[in-house]
Amino acid sequence: MDNNDKSTLENNLIQALLSEQKSARRWKNARFFVWLILFLIMLFILIGPSFSSETSSDHNSAYISLMRLNGVIMANSNFSARKVIPELTAAFADKGSKGVILLINSPGGSPVQASLIHDKILQLKEKYHKQVIVVGEDSLASGAYLVASAADEIYVNADTVTGSIGVIMEGFGFTDVMKKIGISRRVFTAGINKDRMDPFELMKPADQAKIKDVLDAVHQDFIDDVIAGRKGKLKGDPKELFSGDFWTGTQAAKLGLVDGTSNVWEVAQSNFGTTHYRDYSPHDNFFESVIRNVSMKLPLGLDSHTKLQEIV
Repeated sequence: MDNNDKSTLENNLIQALLSEQKSARRWKNARFFVWLILFLIMLFILIGPSFSSETSSDHNSAYISLMRLNGVIMANSNFSARKVIPELTAAFADKGSKGVILLINSPGGSPVQASLIHDKILQLKEKYHKQVIVVGEDSLASGAYLVASAADEIYVNADTVTGSIGVIMEGFGFTDVMKKIGISRRVFTAGINKDRMDPFELMKPADQAKIKDVLDAVHQDFIDDVIAGRKGKLKGDPKELFSGDFWTGTQAAKLGLVDGTSNVWEVAQSNFGTTHYRDYSPHDNFFESVIRNVSMKLPLGLDSHTKLQEIV
């Protein structure tokens, strides 16, 4: 192959590479514009209704602050003091909001996290003088009911699992298993009670007494908060109410644990004269928080005449 042929081949390769790079850039630019157009379309869909004649008056309407609190109450979850308290503070501080509704669906969880949220609600009520109402969904039990007891009123569905005013600690014992497989355990402690509740040792009477003492103290704090929050409303026998048992929403209303059976949009309408809300629910990620703060109306519930609608 002579020099001319080599030069021609090199030029052809260079031209092919340049052409491939140009093609790649075109596809990259095309993908960018496609994603941009899709984003703008989504943004228009979300923002568009707020500029229509149908909803232009919604921004001048009264509204409430709404917080959805779901799941087990525990540190680092959405239903934790760290996530809930900042949003709760903002919900109360909203000068345009007529009040606060907490829409709760939780079986309970950490008594400490629940107590922190409960106490913060009381503090914010005193500071901002706003009414706060809890609406329970599938479950309003244990620590979730403790949080609810800080509200001015509590409403649930007729079938909401309600109550469970008690404290529980669970564990397992593996002493028999260790004997069967021939394992012995060696534990070294500084402090004679450091190994309390060791699952690989037999439960000692002193350990049982200690755990009962701690649980009774936490339970009494729970009881005191409920009595203070539901002052003059409780109708049942205290031994039954504070036994850790649970009831349906209808039964709980008869016992005075809740103020009645209703749903969130009816509560907003009857107590605050509006079905519009601003969402202050804690969220996991940035995208959800952005979407939450975009102007839009989202119906909640199945009522065909009255629905809760979001505004910003």
